[in-house]
Amino acid sequence: MNYDLIISGGTIVDGTGAAPYKGDVAIRDGKIAKMGDLNEDSAAKTIDATGQTVTPGFVDLHTHLDAQVGWDPELTSSSYHGVTTALIGNCGVGFAPVAEQNRQYMAKLMESVEDIAAEAILDGLPWNWTNYGGYLDSVEALKPALNIVGLVGHSAIRFEAMGDKSMDKDVQADDHELADIVRMVKESVEAGAVGFSTSRFIPHTVPDGRCTPGTWADLRETGAIQQAVIEAGGVGALFQSANDFQTRYETELKMFEQGAEAGCQILFSGGTGSQGDGGVSRWRDFFHQHNQGGKRVSGVCHTRPSGAFFGLAQLSPFTKESDAWRELMALPTVSDRVDALRNQETRMRLIKEGKAIGHFSKMAHMLHPFGMGETPDLDLDRKSSLQQLADAAGCDPVEMYVDRLLASEGRELFNYWAFGGALENQWQYMQLDHVIPMLGDAGAHVGIFTDTDSPTVLLSELTRKHNVYSLPEAIHKITQQSAEVLGLKDRGVLKEGYIADINVIDYGQLATHHPEYVYDFPHGGGRFIVKSTGYTATLVAGQVVVENCQHTGNRPGQVIREFERG
Repeated sequence: MNYDLIISGGTIVDGTGAAPYKGDVAIRDGKIAKMGDLNEDSAAKTIDATGQTVTPGFVDLHTHLDAQVGWDPELTSSSYHGVTTALIGNCGVGFAPVAEQNRQYMAKLMESVEDIAAEAILDGLPWNWTNYGGYLDSVEALKPALNIVGLVGHSAIRFEAMGDKSMDKDVQADDHELADIVRMVKESVEAGAVGFSTSRFIPHTVPDGRCTPGTWADLRETGAIQQAVIEAGGVGALFQSANDFQTRYETELKMFEQGAEAGCQILFSGGTGSQGDGGVSRWRDFFHQHNQGGKRVSGVCHTRPSGAFFGLAQLSPFTKESDAWRELMALPTVSDRVDALRNQETRMRLIKEGKAIGHFSKMAHMLHPFGMGETPDLDLDRKSSLQQLADAAGCDPVEMYVDRLLASEGRELFNYWAFGGALENQWQYMQLDHVIPMLGDAGAHVGIFTDTDSPTVLLSELTRKHNVYSLPEAIHKITQQSAEVLGLKDRGVLKEGYIADINVIDYGQLATHHPEYVYDFPHGGGRFIVKSTGYTATLVAGQVVVENCQHTGNRPGQVIREFERG
């Protein structure tokens, strides 16, 4: 029988967690038509997967590609790392619903929270919508390479309903405003949003320093929203949140409990601390309790420590306090900054002022240089922090920092382990049944750092090298389990009749690359990207969209608006 494409001779890891097996996959009309031994069959095109691993495409449950899709429909860097479906609209930020007069403020809010210039957002999107359904229509017209699933955000809805006071700490929605909020939530979910997102994370602030709309919403408001999500989307519709576990831990858990009781699928971003087990046992008990009787609560987490990439590309740990470092980083190019470093007098001044900044000595043990090898040194063995390297060389960490910048001609980056650094605790947390190690955060904090290589780090480092998971377990987490959180139909598993969202992976060679700072946003805006080695092909609906980290030009992604519920 003739097919459009056959992936032949690969080791199939089907997404269910079952043991791998050898076999072929045939595709017709964007779906998996047949699996097994297809030696007697033919196709218009064949991908020889001998010695390689064939998996479902990855589902990233935490991205902020809401704006970037406007000028980068290939959705890099997610598409470089096997992602075929991306959930946008997380953390309460998004661009719909929005009245025409509020567009600029929504762009400035995203700039403040996610480090994308407002002018890029305003000029890079068509802004031809007012409601959430119209926004999804606009994204669909952009013909993205990957599938898109959208959450409607608290910030846009609350600002539409309450205006400027939506960000005031001591102001709650009155009955009329709450009715407006509930109406917009229902309309958005009915128009195709998979659910609703909110941020209660205090560092998420607007340009004037106040927290984003929704941060201070009380349980009366969140409870009404959760009920609206269920009424419009059915049991299992999503309620996503970025939380304030530092000052409102009990309130946040109560919000989760209310939503789960109402029938929402709860999804939140989490991690662990360094004290004791970092909260793993507490979260194990919580997940067990709230995934009984049809209730559903899931968490997502990072796969490697990060928080900032320091270096000469964009971000320095010294510029707030040091004139010399401000002058250095104000030079127009990395090459200019390296030239300045070559001057001994300049270098000595930078070192002197760097040493005078007391906080750097406290940071040095959390800074892990990526090195200049073929692939970045993630230092998951914790042997090469900047402090450890300085101690071994008998010098101050500032000297070591400057010397390495000069030796690498400004190309080396220093990963600041602001979160996820308690590795044993983090790995135990991500092994919990209801935690998914997939928080790529694409489209967020683009000039500070990137975690878009999250699935590649998961598979190449945590799975292949450190045995945190078996390969079938890891693939299951970021395919079938992620797809079930969203309620995706016929995705997340390699199965006859399912959509052919597929990765062909040279697992033994799979690796992330060094992050690069590029200027490819509107108005010359910069961001970090990170590429990969080992993804032989990534298919969306049966079409190859990325081949060996090169885009093919195919953009068959769908804006998914219908979900399995109940």
